[in-house]
Amino acid sequence: MKKAMKLAALISAAAMMSGMLLPLPVSMEIPAAITASAEDDEEYTEGSISSLYYAKYSDHVAITGFESDKSTFEIPETIEGLPVTCIDTGAFASSKLTGITIPKTVTTIKEWAFSTCLDLKSITLPDSVDYIGAQAFDLCTSLNNVELPDHFVRIENEAFTGTPWIERLRSQDPMVIVNGILLDGTTLTGAVELPSTVKYIAAGAFYKNDKLTSVVIPAAVKEVPDSTFFMCENLTSVEMEGVEVIGSTAFAYCDKLTDVKINGKAKTIEPLAFMDSTGTATITVYGTEADWKSVDIQDESEFLTKAKYVFDPSHTVPEDKPVIGDVNGDGAFSVLDVVAFQKWLAVVPGATLKDAQAGDLDKNGVLDIFDLALMKHALHR
Repeated sequence: MKKAMKLAALISAAAMMSGMLLPLPVSMEIPAAITASAEDDEEYTEGSISSLYYAKYSDHVAITGFESDKSTFEIPETIEGLPVTCIDTGAFASSKLTGITIPKTVTTIKEWAFSTCLDLKSITLPDSVDYIGAQAFDLCTSLNNVELPDHFVRIENEAFTGTPWIERLRSQDPMVIVNGILLDGTTLTGAVELPSTVKYIAAGAFYKNDKLTSVVIPAAVKEVPDSTFFMCENLTSVEMEGVEVIGSTAFAYCDKLTDVKINGKAKTIEPLAFMDSTGTATITVYGTEADWKSVDIQDESEFLTKAKYVFDPSHTVPEDKPVIGDVNGDGAFSVLDVVAFQKWLAVVPGATLKDAQAGDLDKNGVLDIFDLALMKHALHR
């Protein structure tokens, strides 16, 4: 109950400060959808140590709360002999921290984890992090520097909204791209073509951008996440030839959207993807009608049912070219691939290669120390 009330106050404050239309529950209890973690179906025990509250699961620990006036803090790598892998919902929200050290064991930073930490100035996220939840650093009004891992990280809605860091990046270029992730495009204007360097679009990246008129998304981008173009009122055209998944409310309230081009071999269009988008569109499918019928369309909005469909099987979507040396499958060749490859060669427990073929630099069909030497040489050229 204590954590629920803390989160209620946090969400209310964040809503007032950011002007978001965020519905709050009538009672003081936080709904299960807000307090529950994906892990909550698992059994766990609660504990506390050095100002931290945590949940201990069978194979890992999640940090659930922090109560201290300390300005700096170092999260331990292990608690009770288990790795700390998660910073849970609202765990450090509204704390007085100016800096924090996150261990290399952490993979997940959940919703509101550091929201409204008004004194937090800088943070380095270890290479282990691969997920940052919605509003995780929202309204950290002193956060001037963020070091993101040099690989793909899934970033949800408004993770860094209201931070000087995102404002600084936006002032340098309204198309904010970090490590192949389009973090922010809310101030872009007119017709926009995203560069081929973009591999992923963060959720809500164009949220309420009423100056955007059209956008071309490169074939490497496979997902338009939740709320990406939410309420882009003047968006008329979008081309997404490589996209396989369109998230919930991705194009909600895009009333002028009338021209959509999409890969016929898309996999899923999630519920409410085109919610209350009232325009009558022509949807060009890069594929056959049979291809389109195989798409899992969960969105029942009128936008899709009243649209005119044009099928263009002659259009070929460029295939992703594997990145030589990218054995960890993050879309780039870096020292992380060398480390992963070296561990795999040494048969370190748990070491795996997501794309073993990318490590065969000498093209002899065998992965060995010679490939490792070539990888190291390539990095230092």
